[in-house]
Amino acid sequence: MGKHQNTVGSSTYEKIKHDIIFGQLVPGSKLKLELIKRQYEASVSTLRETLNRLASEGFVLAEEQRGFYVTEVSQKDLIEIAKLRVLLECHALKASVESGDDDWEGNLVAAHHKLQLMEKKMIAGDVSEKETWKRYDWEFHLAVIEACNSKNLLDLHSILYDKYLRYQMLVFTFRGYEAAQEHHKIFEAALSRNGTEAARLLEAHIINGLEHTLAAM
Repeated sequence: MGKHQNTVGSSTYEKIKHDIIFGQLVPGSKLKLELIKRQYEASVSTLRETLNRLASEGFVLAEEQRGFYVTEVSQKDLIEIAKLRVLLECHALKASVESGDDDWEGNLVAAHHKLQLMEKKMIAGDVSEKETWKRYDWEFHLAVIEACNSKNLLDLHSILYDKYLRYQMLVFTFRGYEAAQEHHKIFEAALSRNGTEAARLLEAHIINGLEHTLAAM
């Protein structure tokens, strides 16, 4: 029974988090337990637990007397998230490039290949699979840093990346050829074990994405 509860809880968590990131649950909107109980087919206790977990990660605001709300968005918050991403991701990249083995290289090659194919499709004008595109984008960025040997860093990075992604999805920004080229250069520098150059390219990539999203906001 406990295991089933955990499964229900984690799938409810994934669904609500997904809907916040992809904008189905609008920033600032109230999450009324009785309404979302039907929407997510979960008990009130599971929902409370889920929303408290999302509040601890910053996707939901929990107010004692007033209930739960989807966290608001702001330019200041986005800038802070992007700066933290630079800090964590560039540090993780350098460590990963230093200690990555053959499996790390193979995984990175595969992740870059999938992302490149999707980017070509989108550059050609087919933007029908934006969720798949963002999944491949995430898989690539994770593949670069995965050999950093720090679970805590990877866990923190994952939450930050999702927060950053939420902003990208709210304004749906695709920088096309420019972003694809940046990914390719990061990939090449990482594979040639040039951690300093790869980190420099990654920082520029994140800041370019930030500026593009701010302009679209």
